[in-house]
Amino acid sequence: MCATILQAQSYHKKHLEPKQDSIKKKELLKSLGNGFLPSKYFNADLRYLIKFNQYEGIRTGIGGLTNEAFSKKYRFNSYVVYGFKDHRFKYSIGGGFRLSDKSNTWINLSYTDDLQETGSTKFLTDKRFFQFFEPRLLNIDLFHKHITKSLSLEHRITPKLLSKTEFSVSNVNPTYSYNFISDGESISSFHLSSTKIGLQWNPFNTFKVSNKNTEEIEDGYPKFTLQYSKFFNDVLGSNFGFSKLDFRAIHKIGNENDAFSEITVVSGIARGNTPLTHLYHAYPNNITKETILQRFSVAGLNSFETMYFNEFFSDKFATFQLKHYLKPFSISARYKPQMVLITRYAVGDMNSPERHQNISFGSLKKGYTESGFELNKLLFGFGLSFTYRYGAYHLPNFEDNIAFKFTFNVSL
Repeated sequence: MCATILQAQSYHKKHLEPKQDSIKKKELLKSLGNGFLPSKYFNADLRYLIKFNQYEGIRTGIGGLTNEAFSKKYRFNSYVVYGFKDHRFKYSIGGGFRLSDKSNTWINLSYTDDLQETGSTKFLTDKRFFQFFEPRLLNIDLFHKHITKSLSLEHRITPKLLSKTEFSVSNVNPTYSYNFISDGESISSFHLSSTKIGLQWNPFNTFKVSNKNTEEIEDGYPKFTLQYSKFFNDVLGSNFGFSKLDFRAIHKIGNENDAFSEITVVSGIARGNTPLTHLYHAYPNNITKETILQRFSVAGLNSFETMYFNEFFSDKFATFQLKHYLKPFSISARYKPQMVLITRYAVGDMNSPERHQNISFGSLKKGYTESGFELNKLLFGFGLSFTYRYGAYHLPNFEDNIAFKFTFNVSL
């Protein structure tokens, strides 16, 4: 009898514990890949540890959110960071409670005092995305301060259709010299009240549906994102009213273990009295410096590498990007660099650019084109990128059309 018990214990240690350790290791790697360092009730958010940009300099802080061990019905999230160049703390505090497990319906509230890049657009339904560092962020200098109070509802209408609705009130102050002319009045800071409705449709994703929740098993393509934003005039002290409609489609052709292509289309249109802070910049990623080596930095994932920061702004625009990933070079079991061929195109325009004072920029109405290649994962996740600007916005000085940069790709 004792021998049987000892044999069972030995079997348990030999066969079950390694499996449990393997599962725990995979869960830890998954959490780290999503930018979280898990603990018993609270997951530390690695996104806030350290960053750098031209306005704040070094930006560092702490943040995180509660996990399901704390509560499956309630969650709390917060962060606080400090910029060593602007000598200012930024922070956010929020929380939510779940109304339905099956549809993953949450009501969320938040209060945020932070910065946002001028001309950028955030989709409400975007999944959390984590990078060890954000390449574009290193070179951005055009930010606006905002204090935003928001109430939102996220709801999975069907397993393949996710919705999020948000009502928010914001005080917006550009960190640069800027005035917007509205009805003959020059305005330098804005009070905005808005409602946003976002939809994420993934018609070809594979899901596992149970009585309690819906779990995504496999990604499918194409994916579609649509968002409508309405900013109200004279509601809770808002300065003026305008609307925005944003769209994105992502498609992949081929197998990621072999050669494949990725196509991304993004477009947006703003109507009404829209300040520069809420317009479109087409995601440039080039520093305004004289030589190629002085502009040497880190390439972004979906940015225009030869387009200079603050060179173009639009109230209507569209971008097209084609990336073709060649089959990785199998030099050894662990060393497999990969070449990516890239073409990007952007077109846009702006009505009444003279309403935007103390800042100069161009139009994209002639169509902007760049092409190039990346050679990724050459050493410790680093690679090289070369991009050339041509077409209607080709610059007289040949060197000014070239972007030569690092790439950085690491996956856990």
